[in-house]
Amino acid sequence: MNERILLCLCHMSGKEMDFINEAFAENWVLPLGPNVNGFEKDLEHFFISGETDAKEETTTVQAPDLKISHDPTLFAQKRIVALSAGTAAIHLGLVALGVGHGDEVMVQSFTFSASANPVTYVGATPVFVDSEPDTWNMDPSLLDEAIADRIAKTGKKPKAIIPVYLYGMPAKIDEILEVAAKWEIPVLEDSAEAFGSRYKGQYCGTFGRYGALSFNGNKMITTSGGGALICPDEGTAKLVTSYATQSREPYPWYQHERIGYNYRLSNISAGIGRGQMTIVDEHLAHHRYVQSRYRELLADIPGVELHENPGPEFDSNFWLCAITFNDGVKVKGDDGCGAPEAMRRMLEKDNIETRHLWKPMHLQPVFSGCPAYINGISEGLFNRGLCIPAGPYVGDAEIMRVVNSIKSAL
Repeated sequence: MNERILLCLCHMSGKEMDFINEAFAENWVLPLGPNVNGFEKDLEHFFISGETDAKEETTTVQAPDLKISHDPTLFAQKRIVALSAGTAAIHLGLVALGVGHGDEVMVQSFTFSASANPVTYVGATPVFVDSEPDTWNMDPSLLDEAIADRIAKTGKKPKAIIPVYLYGMPAKIDEILEVAAKWEIPVLEDSAEAFGSRYKGQYCGTFGRYGALSFNGNKMITTSGGGALICPDEGTAKLVTSYATQSREPYPWYQHERIGYNYRLSNISAGIGRGQMTIVDEHLAHHRYVQSRYRELLADIPGVELHENPGPEFDSNFWLCAITFNDGVKVKGDDGCGAPEAMRRMLEKDNIETRHLWKPMHLQPVFSGCPAYINGISEGLFNRGLCIPAGPYVGDAEIMRVVNSIKSAL
């Protein structure tokens, strides 16, 4: 049997062990230390200090007053806190925004459950908003309508908006920010899948008041498990760090004046992250190369479409490559399960891992009682789409195997 092609597998630079061995040698094997500090600085250099000049010309909505601003000094004030998971980053972002019991948070429906679960951690209710067809991300017009309706129904506006950059694709974030500014609601970006993706030259995760990153084992870079929160300034970063370390106050004894969490990234895991940051540009380039090869090789297959950047302002990292099947496409072995599932089964026989597109949150049993504003886009995509292998270990030979298997299955 052919060697298995995995959907997206992490790739080490070889330098990770240098940082890890240094941590062991100096006995920094706890949730703080030089690697944590260094990893945060590496991230800040990538997202903030190392920005292109185009960043300063990009219209963004800045916290805390939510006024549209071109002032690059506000952007430069952002700081990054390394955490144990991307889910922890979203949770602490909500905590820092003051979201609590009885509140509502507007959440993209077409996403992984980790985008919505933290809303329930703070006692709030997720209100799901469907997608637009170009990026597959939150529909700004529908978001605007949904907010107006929530205010009419509840008498108060939602406390936050969580757009997601699905599979690395930037959302129409400028339009989402305009809606956020109109209603004066802060934005917490779920950029877990979009490390290195840019919209109009600006990195995803840096537009809103907060931005959540993920370093899970299959992400663009990994710390084995981990995440980070992009914060608007030094003060909020210190607050988030305090929350992440059980909210211990600076006394010679243990004193706690707020509920805290054990969310800090370990110094060992941060060492992996520092090694990963040395090859992040290579990872980004390779994912985009894989997308370009699929673009060439799938172009002549009728009824199969590759999800692409909708326009020049979008610059996806193509963390995962995704295809959709048009109506009428027939796949061998389709016994009524639908084209995506039939294709998944056929590729599995060829030892190729694929995955269905996310099942929308408004269709998940656990969120069945939550308000949802639906236009049918995400459900249609779920029924028509499939993620195909990408990542550092997917080369030309693997791409050809995937494409040939797709062709033979049709």
